[in-house]
Formats: sequence, C-alpha cells, structure tokens
Amino acid sequence: MTIAAAPIVCIGGLNIDRKLRLLADALPESSNPCEAHETPGGVARNIAENLARLGLPVALIAAVGDDAGGRLLMEQATRVGIDTGAVLRLPRHVSDSYTAVLGPDGELQLGLAAMPLVERLNPWALQASKALRARAALVVADGNLPTDAWPLLLSEAMEQGTVLVGVAVSEAKMERLPDDLRGLTLLLLNAGELATVADEPDMALARLHARGVGCVLVSHGSDGLMLSQPGTEPRHWAAPAVAVVDVTGAGDALAAGVCAALLRDRHDLDAAARVGLALAALTLQTTDSVHPDLAPDFLCDRQAR
Repeated sequence: MTIAAAPIVCIGGLNIDRKLRLLADALPESSNPCEAHETPGGVARNIAENLARLGLPVALIAAVGDDAGGRLLMEQATRVGIDTGAVLRLPRHVSDSYTAVLGPDGELQLGLAAMPLVERLNPWALQASKALRARAALVVADGNLPTDAWPLLLSEAMEQGTVLVGVAVSEAKMERLPDDLRGLTLLLLNAGELATVADEPDMALARLHARGVGCVLVSHGSDGLMLSQPGTEPRHWAAPAVAVVDVTGAGDALAAGVCAALLRDRHDLDAAARVGLALAALTLQTTDSVHPDLAPDFLCDRQAR
C-alpha cells in the first residue's frame, strides 16, 4: 500500500479558535483589556492542517454546523488541502468553538470549550467513514471523541494493522479513554493528563501499558519529551529554546510532526520525537494555531538529516 493511496485520517475536534490575550495581569471581577484573534481550530483539524501543509495526504472526520463559522471551517480546510468528504454537516447547529484566555506572556490561563457537535462522532456516525479508515496508513484520534467511539477505532486498528495514535486534549477528558486500550500504538499526552491515570508518573505509565498502550509520549513543555515503552528505560528529548508568542496549537503541531515521521517509518520514534519538537517550536512563534508559512520543505529538510 503506497502513501498516496493510504492517507492519514484525523478524527475529532473541528471548531473555531478564539484567542483573547490579556495586555496586563488579570484583575478578577473586572473588565480586562485584551487582544482578540480568531482562527480555524480543533485538535484533529489542527493536526490535519499541519500534515496537509507538509504535503501529506490527509482526510478529516469531524462534525460541523451550517452556520457562518462552519462554512469558514470547511472552506479553509479545502483550501489547505484537507479531504473533508467525511465531515458530518449538521443543519440548524452552531459549530463548535474553543476560547483561550492567554496571559501577557502567551501562556494559557483559561480554556473554554463549547463542543457539543464532536459528541456526534459515535459508532453509528463513524460507520459512514469505515472504508476511509480501512485504507489509511495511520489514524489519529483526539480525546474529544465520545467514549463509545474508542472501542470501534481500537478494534479496527487491531484487525487492519493500522497505526492508531491517540492525542489527549485535556485532563477532564482523559476519563473518556476505555480501560482496554489494545490497538493503540501511541498515546500523546502532557504531564497533567498523565497524572489523571495515577499520582506517580511511573505508576501511571505502567497502568497505561497494562491497559494495552504500546508507546506513551509525554510532553513536558519547555522541558521536552519523554517516551515510555514496556520493558525499556524511558527516553528523553530536549525541546528547542524559542521565544513564545502563543502556546495554542503547539501540542497539535507536536502530534502532527510525530505522525508525519511515523508515516515514513513507524518504528523510528527518535525521528518522530525530533520532528514533533521542531514543529511545535515553530508553532510557538506565531499567533495562528498552525504556522502559516509551514511547507513540505520543513519535513524534507529534517528527513534528509
């Protein structure tokens, strides 16, 4: 199966990202001056756009309303090269949205997710895109998915031998992952999300592996990445030092870089970590959820090293 005939399929959040950056430290119970910025967003959508801008074939499975925001999301996705044929279009619904309140330093202070439409991606709805997933080289599922979607995706991955990558989205939604995670090739999450599994990181990693996760990649922000695999010592990679403009979308860029490298070689986790960190570092330096100047040269340069 060639890469051209087997796209990466991203499943999950598709929404409008609204970013409000405070001009000074927040004053509780008061009006606070800020800068406003709005872009297409959603974890699965952001990952898909990164991959499309890298020149990789990518399809999106998500849900969108028939409002102005939904039309903007679909038009922009098509423009950057994302296959939107499997996106559910729901009449008389407002598209999902995520509002990030950022401090003056660009760090997230509060995230507000109004995302009822992604809940529609249940097993019944996902049946319509079964053929698309069957010919995929790699499937990426984000943690916004409802709990009952995961057994279907996990069983498909085991039956078809597909690489399945799970991307956590928040501590609150970690409970959506089922106890049985056999079929999940790689789980990407941050330290806070890992702590929802167990208080001690070593115990949390052991529990995830016992549940069936093959590899766990933990982001520690500016402290880099840690990889855990059963029966081996954890590995660490340092994060590039950059001037942070906005953290929104950096985790999605990390996931996209990892997936892009795994598409080339599913066993080269060192390359996956390094490409992911480099793409996250680039995204930290823009106010957009996906860096607007990202192009296939970014991936070609790193694969040539």
